[in-house]
Amino acid sequence: MNAAILATLLRKDLILFFSNRFFAFITFLALFAYAAIYYLLPADIDETLEMAVYAPNLPAQFLEELGEEGLIMIPIDSERALQEAVRQGEHAVGVILPADFFSNLAIGMKGEVYLYFSADFSEEFRQMYAILFTEIGYMVSGKPLNIEVTEEILGEDRVGDQIAYRDRLLPLMVVIILTFETMGLASLIASEVTTGTLQALLITPLRVEGLFLAKGTFGTGLAFIQAVLLMAIIGGLNHKPEMILVILFLGSVLVTGLAFLIASVSKEMMSAMGWGMLAVVVLSLPSFSVLLPGSVTDWVKAIPSYHIVDPIYRIVNQYTVTWSDLGVNLAILTVSAGFIFALGVVVLRRKFQ
Repeated sequence: MNAAILATLLRKDLILFFSNRFFAFITFLALFAYAAIYYLLPADIDETLEMAVYAPNLPAQFLEELGEEGLIMIPIDSERALQEAVRQGEHAVGVILPADFFSNLAIGMKGEVYLYFSADFSEEFRQMYAILFTEIGYMVSGKPLNIEVTEEILGEDRVGDQIAYRDRLLPLMVVIILTFETMGLASLIASEVTTGTLQALLITPLRVEGLFLAKGTFGTGLAFIQAVLLMAIIGGLNHKPEMILVILFLGSVLVTGLAFLIASVSKEMMSAMGWGMLAVVVLSLPSFSVLLPGSVTDWVKAIPSYHIVDPIYRIVNQYTVTWSDLGVNLAILTVSAGFIFALGVVVLRRKFQ
């Protein structure tokens, strides 16, 4: 197939794709909406703990020391005012340190602490605050626990440089942008199969290989260009862009293969959208491994999109990453994209021949 025929087919597919108002609208909406969401989300993480405190004899120097450690205590005038502030949701946590708290600790007696939490405060964090004040008591009394603690940071230490939620959300945006194009391409192909357009094209000198080359080029190019535009708009290409581009290209090939598979089982646009949404949900699952660490287990690594999410997350957030570090991700993503693309071609070819 010569370049002129390929260009003609690509132009035809482009016109047909954007003649569908839904896909034309959703393509531009998703691109700009995700970019807007990214910039509207906070760029920084607040690494401080804040609580209301009523403590008649609390030294100002002690408050300053705690503030330097990231524990911000906001003085309240009375016990009743503190309880009301927590009850009304003005503060999630409140603490009352009685007037004899520090003097009791100094002479070795038990110091009482009264903690107040808002109704929706989680049980796990309640326990954390209880442990925190136990440690503060030991610090004030000068009698630490008789244990030795050895600290070791496994992986890159991000203390003071936590990753903002918008940067955790970015891999999910990329996967959705890529995967949404499967619905458009699948709908386009399914409608052409149903109307007999593809069969008619094969009556011409166009060969089956040329037809799939055109469809693959169109699908890969459309998904790749949109993903690159999103990354460029939000500054995702500022750090090691060559790695990002390779990953986005392989991801585009992967979702194009999925579009072929979806088109092979779809008869019209609604059917293609239904299967496409299932693909979006499945491919989005690995994103939660970075969006909400600990919410999913290692089984998500079996989903090919994990090998898009993981390297993009590490690169964009400027972890120390080299090509050798990405070797496993790139190898699995390349094999997965190649296999799914080839499988999609074989299955779809059987449908219209």
